Amino acid sequence: MYLLIPSAGIGKRMGGTRNKLLLKVRSQPIIAWTLQAAAAASTIKWIGIISQPIDWPDFKGILADVNVSKPVEFITGGSTRQESVYNGLQALPAAAEQVLIHDGARCLVTPDLLNSCAEAIRQCSGLIAAVPVKDTIKVVDHHGMIESTPDRRQLWAAQTPQGFNVQLLKQCHAQGISQGWEVTDDAALLEKCGIKVRIVPGEETNLKVTTPQDLAIAEFILSNREKQDK
Repeated sequence: MYLLIPSAGIGKRMGGTRNKLLLKVRSQPIIAWTLQAAAAASTIKWIGIISQPIDWPDFKGILADVNVSKPVEFITGGSTRQESVYNGLQALPAAAEQVLIHDGARCLVTPDLLNSCAEAIRQCSGLIAAVPVKDTIKVVDHHGMIESTPDRRQLWAAQTPQGFNVQLLKQCHAQGISQGWEVTDDAALLEKCGIKVRIVPGEETNLKVTTPQDLAIAEFILSNREKQDK
């Protein structure tokens, strides 16, 4: 399985000016934890890191420390996640029929989840890891007034990995460019093209590190995992 890791963002909500994936969790950069999970996933055979060239020296040093034995290619990121993934798709080896896309900031992903998504995408055109929503969700207008309360039994919180047929996703990206669509994940492109996307059960701990509070939560989760492994 081929894996693309979008890692091109600065992370403004972290309050920094550099790539947030260089911030450390339990003495290792965020991206190091993501790469270790990918390295340990038996189904992953090739990794593409989509990032800005200014970060490549740091990322290459991290790769050497993590000692990833699988082929790794660096791909220039775009100004948005959508553009970055488009660039990543163009850089995939010609033999790639399916691809997993996993945000570099979801550093708590387990090899088991990567493997389960890699197996599942062989049986469908598109999938995302997701977990059922626990909170009651409110739809609010621009005045801050509640408009409706959706049935949470039908609501799932999207995660990554997301998996796709490569040619199909390329076609959807091309259509997105021609139509001027702006989306926050690749599943939304398939949805706009009328293609059904499957849910694969995700992991409650598979959070995206976006804020300083998320860093603290990630520290706690990794600390608990370390204790359980002893």
